[in-house]
Amino acid sequence: MSNLEGAPVEANDVRGRVAELHAIREQVRRGPSERATQAQKAKGKLTARERIDLLLDEGSFTEVEPLRRHRATGFGLEAKRPYTDGVITGWGTVHGRTVFVYAHDFRIFGGALGEAHATKIHKIMDKAIAAGAPLVSLNDGAGARIQEGVSALAGYGGIFQRNTKASGVIPQISVMLGPCAGGAAYSPALTDFVFMVRETSQMFITGPDVVRAVTGEEITQNGLGGADVHAETSGVAHFAYDDEETCLEEVRYLLSLLPQNNRENPPRVESEDPADRTGDALLDLVPADGNRPYDMRKVIEELVDDGDYLEVHERWATNIICALSRLDGQVVGIVANQPQSLAGVLDIEASEKAARFIQMCDAFNIPIITLLDVPGFLPGVDQEHGGIIRHGAKLLYAYCNATVPRISVILRKAYGGAYIVMDSQSIGADLTYAWPTNEIAVMGAEGAANVIFRKQIAEADDPEAMRARMVKEYKAELMHPYYAAERGLVDDVIDPAETRSVLIRSLAMLASKHADLPSRKHGNPPQ
Repeated sequence: MSNLEGAPVEANDVRGRVAELHAIREQVRRGPSERATQAQKAKGKLTARERIDLLLDEGSFTEVEPLRRHRATGFGLEAKRPYTDGVITGWGTVHGRTVFVYAHDFRIFGGALGEAHATKIHKIMDKAIAAGAPLVSLNDGAGARIQEGVSALAGYGGIFQRNTKASGVIPQISVMLGPCAGGAAYSPALTDFVFMVRETSQMFITGPDVVRAVTGEEITQNGLGGADVHAETSGVAHFAYDDEETCLEEVRYLLSLLPQNNRENPPRVESEDPADRTGDALLDLVPADGNRPYDMRKVIEELVDDGDYLEVHERWATNIICALSRLDGQVVGIVANQPQSLAGVLDIEASEKAARFIQMCDAFNIPIITLLDVPGFLPGVDQEHGGIIRHGAKLLYAYCNATVPRISVILRKAYGGAYIVMDSQSIGADLTYAWPTNEIAVMGAEGAANVIFRKQIAEADDPEAMRARMVKEYKAELMHPYYAAERGLVDDVIDPAETRSVLIRSLAMLASKHADLPSRKHGNPPQ
């Protein structure tokens, strides 16, 4: 007797049945053929099982439905029924905590999704939601299995529905390790984080051939939807790496900063970095002259534990920084203007980037630290026609809707509507601090003087001297460092060197913060 895949079986007793089981399991582990494995390696890609081994703690993986096969017929499918049906599903641990995973096996049907394949993914997603544990998808598939027609398309619908159900409930991470085209690309877009690997992973709705046929444009797969494109231009990818090993190690690091679900807090660790450590270097990092740029990343390094943080969307919308880090062992989300890029202004992309990061932090109980040095919103026809009003409103909505502890620190400039939007006290920041270099105002002194004293300047014998005098007067009256503190709009003006200890003490006080939102089905955020 033999099974359908040709494994020899003598199943007359229990030992024979067990031998049959082990033979089948070994075949499942090896995959379809050595030739298929070598073809995968030739593309510079790991196999699905090798990827799972890198992601999960050693020996922790438990597979679900390894013996699943499709039941489709026609187009030769009835003669080709490999185990797993092209997707490996199960759970294991990362740093000792449960994580669910599914991985497309490109060696089987090119990782294409059929009915049985989709049902396996649906099951593991349901288990992740029920267990309250993160879900990681290792994507390397050629889209819907054409031979199965609409049944395959319906399988994607089930995935999208579960992505949405799990949103804000468990962390969802998509790791792109091969092609992802057409409707399949919408599942990663619905998840919390997208990782990509250069040269080997691509995402697009319509491929280069379709683009060429419709528009006449010539472009490669990587030029259309490669890792660098999505990390720098589209903002679809949060992280991009040169190889799979580094990529999966960073996924493990990200998971160490996230809670298991929305009912838990992120894992706290013991920190050897003293909570009361002073940051004297901050006195030299940030110039008092508001027109001089500096790297906000160096400020963040000085504040957080051991200078270690994970920047999200590092290469997209670089005028704002979003990062996960720790203060005294507690995970925090950091949103900071970057004066080194576009002077740190807010524009369409920066608003979208920060808004979604804030929503993620709020969903998963991560306190938000905001570091302000913002001269305003980026002016221009393109920005106005592109909808800076509604995109900027997304950032405003995200902050106003967040119920986690929120602390803002105004380092230098905080002008106009951008000051209000960047978690000012008036929109609900729990605590607001300012450095003695802060300038909080409706606009810069020069612009304000030109508006307020326009007539006096125009009628003066020496307009430039009058303008300089009016600028100085405006600064003295309305822009001195203690103006906002005198009116209770900031809680204190602090020594920059003490910022770390102030933040840590403030977080400790806010640890038990509880805020109720009005009863509603959900809000209707700006689009």
